[in-house]
Amino acid sequence: MKKNMGIADRAIRILVAVIIAVLYFTKTEPVTGTVGMILLVIGGIFLLTSVISFCPLYTLLGVNTCKKD
Repeated sequence: MKKNMGIADRAIRILVAVIIAVLYFTKTEPVTGTVGMILLVIGGIFLLTSVISFCPLYTLLGVNTCKKD
């Protein structure tokens, strides 16, 4: 698995995942119930792809935000 995510992309994804988690666990109105669970799963995916620096969707679309070595 070749890395295809840059540092800025990873940081943004982690930030979005944390914001979603905080909104869900503080029971903020639009992020509750089924919508909240879906957003929580998306946040988990963002966090996982940030940790491994690889996004399968980027591979399909031909996107690479990782700087060349």
